[in-house]
Amino acid sequence: MHTSLEVLLDSLIRNRIESLYGELIINNSSYNQFSSERNLYFKQLHELLPEDIQKTLFLFDDADLAVQAILEREIYLQGFKDALHLHNELDLSLD
Repeated sequence: MHTSLEVLLDSLIRNRIESLYGELIINNSSYNQFSSERNLYFKQLHELLPEDIQKTLFLFDDADLAVQAILEREIYLQGFKDALHLHNELDLSLD
């Protein structure tokens, strides 16, 4: 993919995902419940673990968030590609 196009898509994807999270927070009670539970469990783990393991928990959480961000970007990008492919297929079938 061309570098400037990739930079534009990254920005578009990041903004769209942030927007979707905002909508989830407002409109999806299940998301809010699970998010709150996750935060509570993380806090409980942090408080119960010995100090030398707490850093590992934070590193795990950081790695998990990084994996999630990559996954979100790839899913969104693939959906965009699929939509373009579907659009092209529909154009061909209508001709």
